[in-house]
This record gives sequence, C-alpha cells and structure tokens, in this order.
Amino acid sequence: MNKGLLDGQVAVITGAGSGIGRAAALRFAEEGASVVTCDITGAEGETADMIAAAGGRAVAQKMDAGNEGDVSAAVALAQSEFGGLNAFFANAGITGTPTGEEFLDHTPEIWAEVLRVNLIGPYLAIKHAAPVMQAAGGGSIIATASVAGIRANAGPVAYSASKAGVMNLVQTSAQELRGSNVRINAICPGLIETGMTKMWYELARMNGAEDKMGQSNPMLRGGNPEEVANVALFLASDLASYVNGQSVAVDGGLSSGHPFGKKLDREVLRKIMAAQAAQAATADAGKA
Repeated sequence: MNKGLLDGQVAVITGAGSGIGRAAALRFAEEGASVVTCDITGAEGETADMIAAAGGRAVAQKMDAGNEGDVSAAVALAQSEFGGLNAFFANAGITGTPTGEEFLDHTPEIWAEVLRVNLIGPYLAIKHAAPVMQAAGGGSIIATASVAGIRANAGPVAYSASKAGVMNLVQTSAQELRGSNVRINAICPGLIETGMTKMWYELARMNGAEDKMGQSNPMLRGGNPEEVANVALFLASDLASYVNGQSVAVDGGLSSGHPFGKKLDREVLRKIMAAQAAQAATADAGKA
C-alpha cells in the first residue's frame, strides 16, 4: 500500500461502515494512516478488512457516536493499538426525521436524538481527542456538517439545525483551544450518493431522471463519497496546517449562490430591454 500524506499517523473515523466514512477510511489508509473504523451498523469490520486486504493497518470498533463511553473507548483503542492519535473524523450522522412526517409533528424526542448524534457526537470527539492530540504536539479534528447547515431546503429541519450547530461548534472550539496546535474544521457536503440519500437516487433512477440529480449546482451533478474523503484527507494532513475553525463546502458550488430557474433566452432578454428603453423614451418625451 502506498504511503503518503498521513504516513505513520493514526486516525479514528466514525460512520466508517459506508459512504463518506468508508471512503475516508480507505483514503486515509492509502496515504499511510493506521485507522480505527467506527460505526453502529456492524459494517465497520468490513471496512477494516478492506484496509487490511490492501496492505494497511486498521481495527474496528462498534460505536454509537453520541455515546461518550464509546467515543472515549475509540480514542483509547487508537492509543493502545497504534500508539497515538493524530486525526479524528467525526463523520457519523442521522437524518432522524420519519419520511413524510410534517415539520410541526416532530417530537422533542426526534430532535433530541438528532442533536445527540449529529452535534453532541462531534463535541465528544473534540472533548476526548483534543487533550490526547495536544499532549502529542497537535492534531486535526474534522466534523461532517452539511450544506443544510448553511441554508434551508437541503435537508430536514432538525438535521439542518444540527449541522448549523456543527459549523458553529468548530468555530468556537477552535477559539477555545487556541495555542494547542489542535485544528478543528468541518466539511459541508452537498448532494452525495450515500446511504442517507439512497432513497432519492433510487427514486430518480426509477423515474428515468438520474441525470437530473444535482442540477441545482453549477457542476450539474451530484458528488461521490471519494470527493468528500479527499477534502477530509487534506484537512487531516499537514497541507492544511494553517486551516482552523472553518467549514468547507464540498457541494459542486451549490452554496455559492441563490436558487435560480432556467437561464433566460438572450433574445427574450434583448426584447425586454428594448421594451424598457422604449417605455423610458416615451416617458421622457411626455415630460418634454
């Protein structure tokens, strides 16, 4: 296995059983990291096996990302198995909202569970990983937020609110840990084909509209987990040594503008401008 950007380093990755988490675990290992793959699904072991089969080093731990004991145990496992901890990718998350249920019908229990996993989970990663990293001279903590945390209409309400919280969490945590050499950043994925978006992709395929997915961003397509994993790799590496307290959108440019419709035909636009000019000339003539 090739070694590179994370040669000799140790990383913990949550949500590593599939999607962005699995892609990141494989990518980190490819670049030389020893990886603790964590997930609640049981698929974390498959990811660890994939890394081992490619010649890398990995150990799996079943983890509830919002459970403090599980998070603490993952950090301890990284230390005992691989001798330290350099990067923690707090990627695990849930949408939490029952399909088809109206916003005003959501219960406090639904909100509490979404916040527990999506927001408290990254906080617990910071709480337990930062002291270990600081004692070793520094490290990188990355949390998965979302474009849903930047603007509305990109996800369910509770999910969106939790991801906005993650974006604020990395800012405030970076300030709280000033001087520690522990960098804390977030990634804001846009439309990425993962287990979380599987239903929408399958529906589009059933309707012959897969090519319409992602048409609201300037790149006119959805993304793949590997594209997000590459940004996580950058943030975990020394290439991002001066990047701290930031939320990086990986969304094909979706969050760079406001929603828009089909571009107006240039000939139609010329006619509109000519009509406006004629109206202005008529109004000026009337004043004279």
